[in-house]
Amino acid sequence: MRRRAVILVLDGVGVGAAPDAAAYGDEGSDTLGNLARARGGLRLPHLTAAGLGCLATLPGVPPVPEPDGAWGTMQPASAGKDSTTGHWEIAGLHLARPFPTYPNGFPASVIQAFASATKRGVIGNVAASGTEIIARFGGEHERSGAWIVYTSADSVFQVAAHEQVVPLEELYAACETARRQLVAPHDVSRVIARPFIGTAGAYERTSNRRDYSLEPPGETLIDALAAAGVPRAGVGKVDDLFAGRHLRARHTASNAEGIRGILEWLRGSQGGLLFANLVDFDTLYGHRNDAEGFERALREFDDALPAIREALREDDLLFITADHGNDPTTPSSDHARENVPLLVLGESVHPVALGVRQTFSDLGATVAEWLNVGFRGRGQSFLPTLERGH
Repeated sequence: MRRRAVILVLDGVGVGAAPDAAAYGDEGSDTLGNLARARGGLRLPHLTAAGLGCLATLPGVPPVPEPDGAWGTMQPASAGKDSTTGHWEIAGLHLARPFPTYPNGFPASVIQAFASATKRGVIGNVAASGTEIIARFGGEHERSGAWIVYTSADSVFQVAAHEQVVPLEELYAACETARRQLVAPHDVSRVIARPFIGTAGAYERTSNRRDYSLEPPGETLIDALAAAGVPRAGVGKVDDLFAGRHLRARHTASNAEGIRGILEWLRGSQGGLLFANLVDFDTLYGHRNDAEGFERALREFDDALPAIREALREDDLLFITADHGNDPTTPSSDHARENVPLLVLGESVHPVALGVRQTFSDLGATVAEWLNVGFRGRGQSFLPTLERGH
């Protein structure tokens, strides 16, 4: 039977401030801990059994004497705290500098170059939420046909357009143009197409979003698996984060759809790696400071975990982790520089503490060893510890 591995990223579900959190303005951020305290304790029985309570003090999630698998935490080693940086680090690649951000909008030269190349004007050019920006500029966009360009606390160049004003293919082509133009020092992590529909006062974003990421600047776990002929599949936005290099993913509109995609892969005959991202924690709840919704999403994932575990084969390893924090209880609605959880489940896994890993890249190195590939990237495999149990 062919070995398989699943890297399951709970987007934004950090487990306490990283050692250098102060440098990012994130002292006191603790997504799971603060959430548990704010909500009067979390009720996550299946994650509790997997060892989540062994990672930190989490009201409602006690440490159990014999967790079902291995447990630990991982510290970020790359500069930055966005999804691209986190996923690249998991896959073995470190960044020396964070991607640029634009809290006051993009320089005039960037906007002018984009407008000239795409032959449409630009309105907006501010940092804002996606729903706020289309409510504010949607009417003007419909009248003028100009792109709505905006950013956020993340390193993103976002282009919004009404589907009945600008054809989707033109929007996508414009974003591809922006991706080619945005090179250092304006090498934003992602260019994002943000189509919407509706009328003034009732605009709605559609599911036709597309992300255009920078290509990773070095070899990743995905590249190494491809070179070795090991199959790779994705669920969620993961292929966008790797600029589609050697990875294709089933895009999803919700955590529930993502979980269905994970189960379908596990129940299928595919081998190799499944790299999955469940993004609702981050986009719907962390960025909106919605602690109640964040807790509900965690419960929904916890409810699904038994089915995921039931679908694991004898030679499967399941890694549950995150890419950064996004604490819904702090005044900030930005990502947080946090450590992330590390839970490993599977028949080959002995209950063992994995400690505090010095980089997310240890996870990618472990997956590579499990799948018999020599790549280790910037990490060290902890597979021997998993299999020996000490």
